[in-house]
Amino acid sequence: MIKVHGATQTRTFRTLWMLEELGLPYEQNPVSSKETRTPEFLKINPNGHVPVLEDGNLKLVESMAINLYLASKYDKGLWPKSVEDQARAYQWSFWVMLEVEAELLTALWNLVLAPEDKRDPDRAAKSQQKLQGPLKVLDDALAGKSYLAGNSFTVADLNVAAVLSWTKGAGVDLAAFANLNRWFQDCFGRPARKAASKK
Repeated sequence: MIKVHGATQTRTFRTLWMLEELGLPYEQNPVSSKETRTPEFLKINPNGHVPVLEDGNLKLVESMAINLYLASKYDKGLWPKSVEDQARAYQWSFWVMLEVEAELLTALWNLVLAPEDKRDPDRAAKSQQKLQGPLKVLDDALAGKSYLAGNSFTVADLNVAAVLSWTKGAGVDLAAFANLNRWFQDCFGRPARKAASKK
């Protein structure tokens, strides 16, 4: 059986959502980010991060790589059919990590996660402002389209939407981006996303 290490409130949520979409049985070890530096966990992932996926003899780290692997191996419609759309799935998965995630985390940390005396509202505001450019890029890419790679929901949509799930806590309003907001609401309304959030 597939085993996933990581608590739902971490990047592990992305992998749980994928597994729920695929309908695969799995076991979750809900290790928190604070527990990833123990000698026991470092034997599982020397980098000291979650998620970690164990599938048979394969041990895989990095949430985007895990999801691309799962979508490709188990498919069920989540792996794009054409090579071109597969390339788009890689593109958007890398894009959201490089262009969006760090600024979202900075805003989230300084508004919600950090102890109150360590929060920096100015840093949060700067990150929120920096995100406007990438969000417009995504909004433009979704003009006249329902999905990022092909004509149905795929790993590309899941990976990007999973990162954007932090926007509310980070004080980033997607309502100003009509195409993006419509697409995000559709992605986030999926039953598998709701099931993963309850883990």
